[in-house]
Parts: sequence; C-alpha cells; structure tokens
Amino acid sequence: MQLPTKNSPRWLIFLFDVAVCLISISAAYLLRFEFTPPSTEIDLALLFLPIFLVTRILSFILGKTYAGIIRYTSTEDTQRIFFVVLTGSSLFVALNSLRFYLFDGIYFIPFSIIAIDFLTTLVVMIAARIGIKVLYLELKNPSKTKENILIYGAGESGVITKRTIERDSRSGIHVQAFIDDDISKAGKKVEGVNIFHTLKARELYSSGKIDKVIISIQNLSPARKQAIIKEALEFNIQTLDVPPVKMWIKGELTVRQLREVKIEDLLGRPGIDLEKSHLKEHIYDKTVVITGAAGSIGSEISRQVLGYKPKMLVLLDQAETPMYELKNELLKQKHSTKIEFVVGDVRQRDRIKRLLDYAMPELVFHAAAYKHVPLMEENPTEAVLANVLGTKNMVDLCSEIGVEKFVLVSTDKAVNPTSVMGATKRIAEIYAQSKNHESETQYITTRFGNVLGSNGSVIPLFKRQIEEGGPLTVTHQDVTRYFMTIPEATQLVLEASAMGDGGEIFVFDMGKSVKIFDLAQKMIQLSGLQLEKDIEIKITGLRPGEKLYEELLSTKENTIPTHHDKILKAQVRSYQFSQVQEDVTELIDLFRNQNNQDLVAKMKKLVPEYISQNSEFSSLDQ
Repeated sequence: MQLPTKNSPRWLIFLFDVAVCLISISAAYLLRFEFTPPSTEIDLALLFLPIFLVTRILSFILGKTYAGIIRYTSTEDTQRIFFVVLTGSSLFVALNSLRFYLFDGIYFIPFSIIAIDFLTTLVVMIAARIGIKVLYLELKNPSKTKENILIYGAGESGVITKRTIERDSRSGIHVQAFIDDDISKAGKKVEGVNIFHTLKARELYSSGKIDKVIISIQNLSPARKQAIIKEALEFNIQTLDVPPVKMWIKGELTVRQLREVKIEDLLGRPGIDLEKSHLKEHIYDKTVVITGAAGSIGSEISRQVLGYKPKMLVLLDQAETPMYELKNELLKQKHSTKIEFVVGDVRQRDRIKRLLDYAMPELVFHAAAYKHVPLMEENPTEAVLANVLGTKNMVDLCSEIGVEKFVLVSTDKAVNPTSVMGATKRIAEIYAQSKNHESETQYITTRFGNVLGSNGSVIPLFKRQIEEGGPLTVTHQDVTRYFMTIPEATQLVLEASAMGDGGEIFVFDMGKSVKIFDLAQKMIQLSGLQLEKDIEIKITGLRPGEKLYEELLSTKENTIPTHHDKILKAQVRSYQFSQVQEDVTELIDLFRNQNNQDLVAKMKKLVPEYISQNSEFSSLDQ
C-alpha cells in the first residue's frame, strides 16, 4: 500500500475536524431522542447550529488543533485536542445557562446532548489521528522489517525514548518491552508496553525476540552501565545509549541521537570527584600557557582550564588544522577569558621566548611531544628535538621569566623505557625535576598511561578497521595496556598541578590493565558483529620499541600517597642539574650529525634502564 509522503495541508485537517463536529452533534441528537427527535428540538437545534459551529471553529483556530503532523501525533497533541473540545463544550453549557436563567427559561440544547457531543467529538478526533499514525508505522517502514528493542529504564527518559521511536516512521524500530531495576514497576505497563524486572533480562535476551537494547537511564553509574552492556553482549545484542538531556536538540530527543555504546563505557571507572574550589583558586584570574594545545590531552586541558576563568589562556601548537578546529570550538563558548591561539614550535627557542615574554604566565602545562612509539624508532633525531629540546626550551625559559608552576605531561612509557619515545620522555622528566633545585619555578611531572580515544590511539584505529570490514590488527595475543579517559586524565593533571610543590613525579591510578585482544573483541561486539563470522582479528607481532605490558613505576621507585586516592607521588632518584644540563646539551648537539646510533647510545647513558627492543639499537646495550 502506497501512502502519501507529503504532509496533509492544514486546511484539509481543519475541514475534517469541522465535519467531525457536525457528525457528532447530529449523532448526539439521534442518540438522545432514539433516532426520532421532536420537531421543537430540531427547530432549537437549527437556531443553535450557527453558534455551535462558530464556537467550535474559533476554538480550533485558537487551539491550532490542525497544526500538528498527524503521522507524528503525540501525547501533547491529544492533550491539546482534549482541552480545545472541552473549552467549546464548556461554552455551550454557559450559553445554555445564560439563556435559561436570564431570558426565556428555555435551553438551546439539552445538557445530555452536549455531553454526548463532547465525548463523540473527542474520541473521533483523537482516534482518527492515532489510526493514521499507526497506519504509517505499520506500512511506511521501507524495509518492511522491524527491530525489536528493549528499553532499559521505565522512567520519564524511557517513555520519551519510546515516543521518539514511534514518531519516526523511518526508524524501523518496535519497542518490545521495558526493563527496570525497580521491582515495584515489574508486571505493569507503560503506554501499552510491558515492564519486566532486571532479573528477567537474560530470559528476554535468550528468547531471540530482542535485537537491540537502548539504555535510557540518565546519570547511570559506570559500574551499572558496564554490567548492562556486558550482559547484552553475552547474547550478541547490540546496545545503544540515550545521550544526556543537555545534548538533546532544543530539548527534544531524536532517533538519530541514539548512539552506539562506546568502548569507553566498558572500560571507564567511577567519575573522579575533585575539590574544585582549590582548583579555581589555582587558576582563576591567572595567565595560563598550554603547549601541544591542539592534541588530545592539550585540548582537554584547554577546555577544563577555561572553566576556571583564567585571565588569559595562550594555546600553542605547531599543528595548524587541529589548532584551527580548537579555535572554532572555544570561540563559540561564552566566557570572559582572553584566548591567544599561537601556531609555533617548542623546538624554536626564540619563538617560545617571545611568546613567554609577551604572556608572562603564572602557570604552564607542557603537553607538546611526539608520542607514536614505532614512528619515533625510525626517527630518533626528531624525538630528541621535540621531546628533549622542546622540553628544555620550555623549562629554561619558564625559569628565566619566573613562572610559578610548570607541569610536564609525561607517560608510563618513560618507565624502564624500551623505546626511543619512552627514553626521550624520561630524559624530559629528569631535566624538569633536576631544574626544580635550581629555580624559583616549581616543576611538576604527571605520568599516566594510554588515553582512551586520543589521536592515533588503538580505539580510533579499531573503529576505522571495523568500518573497513577488518581485520583488526593486534600486535600480540597477551599485550596489555593501562587506559584512562581523556577528561579523567586531564582532571588529574590539574589536581596534581594544584597539589604539587615542585620536584614531584605524580603517578595516576590507572586501574587494571586491559588486554588489547579483549578490547578488540568487545569493540567488534559493540558494533553488532561476530568475531570470525563477520570480521577477524589478526596478530601482527610486537613492533620495534613496544612492550608486552606497561609499567607506571620502575623497579627502583616507590610511591607515597597524597590526599587524592587516585594520585600517588613517585619516590625517584635525584639528579644534579649541572650534570643533567651538560648531558642533555651533548645529546641535543648530536642531532647535527644525524647519526641515530650515536644518539641512542647517549640516551642509554642518560637513562641506564633504557633497553631497546629495536634490533638496530639493541646491540648498544652490550
């Protein structure tokens, strides 16, 4: 059956409603007088008919009952019809009473007819709209197939989700049932849909009648959300998520806003609760410089710092396009902070000096670095220039102008490094830490593992590989990594910067390490695919410089707790700045020869625990 694709014109709906009124009043008379109304009542009816029509027409115009799109009729539309029809009938009652008590003691129309007309008009107008809506829902689905959906949460958000799905005839979705943790709701219905208790979830999944699950509950704890997702994945049932209310377009949810559950939802931990008052005191009305500002961590630091109302925020990065995108994002926000977007390179000392002399910041976050391990194995010189020289320039110049605090963003790959990247980051840590003894500036280092969804990380790679049909590439069956979300890592960086007095290396609690192979499997399941049937995982072997597992502390380091349970302070070896400065200067000078062997050999002297996994450099360990 072919249904019209265009919306019905308003005048047609209006005429339909008027016709319903005429039919209803006629039916009311026939019912009231058992299909043989007296001639006197007919005469009164004909006298009252113009008043009746004018009243109904005016109420329809003022109430705009004709304005809605019938195929998307909602509860709000039915409420509008109810109040408009009730208002008209109430006016008839008032007119009847006025004539009877103030004029000739005769009613225009019997009250019983008004009541019958009210009910008939109301039922027919609403039933017609719902009937057309149901017709579209049943016949307008292009695929002629429907996905059976289970909505998790039978509260307000769940009901809104159901109505949103039903409004969109193109969604091809049928709400099979609700499920809720509240035992008091079990066995009841919401808008004709059954509610089951959570304990029935596995039974529903195993029935084969559920294609997808939509988690509609707002502010659901990460642990509970993970449990729901994992249970659904056991039955290869894809899970969708309702976004937070603040992300709904003009306060309304649409089907297209329902998003697939992210892998972060399975790996995330309970949110970090920070004491924001001291962070505001730490940042408010100060000038803050962030290097590597367009990167994953740098951009999130920028967003969060902006929330504490610094006087000026200077953002530096050598990547032009990401900086352009960050600028467009931040300038859309309403704030009083002056923001400078600077395209520049931390390796260029003169450029950095001019920038810092202009800004005179109290606080500097240094996130600029090269981070891709295999790529830096092939380009040791560039790793030294960016990660060591760039850090040296920032550390030295911050001391010269009297910056209050300098925060180095480091990595777990700096612990017992097996790669050029890890070794250069460890050297950067050593330089900043040793400089703390020679300067009024407080130098603080923060060290954490992999960040979920950061540029170039494993999750965006897996997503791209899934979109391309696979295979997903994993370097080793047993390789593990620590993971943390970008906002979580950034919050801890800010917290560490506030609590640090200088010279510390703060280590973040990364939770449990995750097997990358298991991560790949979960991402395949979240995409609604089946391993080996729809897509495969390919083991490629560890790349040069890569570890099987990461560490947050070397064997010679210990930690002591801080006031924040997710931040520990590493007790590490102390270095004399004069010797470190001499060694680092020699290392940087070696880049002019472009001899990777000499460069790596010098790094091994600076960081004795550095043992290369790269066959090109491993002989230097002897």
